[in-house]
Amino acid sequence: MENFNKQDAYYRAEKRLKQIKGFYAHLLWYLIINIILIGIIATNGGDLLEFKTYSTAFYWGIGMVFHAIGVFGKNPIFSKKWEERKIQEYMDKEHKTWE
Repeated sequence: MENFNKQDAYYRAEKRLKQIKGFYAHLLWYLIINIILIGIIATNGGDLLEFKTYSTAFYWGIGMVFHAIGVFGKNPIFSKKWEERKIQEYMDKEHKTWE
């Protein structure tokens, strides 16, 4: 049974890694394509102050936000793990002042 749990944990970790790698690949292509598109518009005399110049980046960016939420959760910066680490950190600091 323990071997099954290790294997199951491995597959979950592998799936998580693929999701994160997929997000970063998506982010890389987002940056590359949008830099090229904006560069083409700029070199062909397009107006850099118009919304249509950045519309692809804007709408694709909305998709990127949803992809990030799907991979990292709703609040990736202040996650539950982060809260637990900070609580433990403050408790450790408090404990040191008692000694």
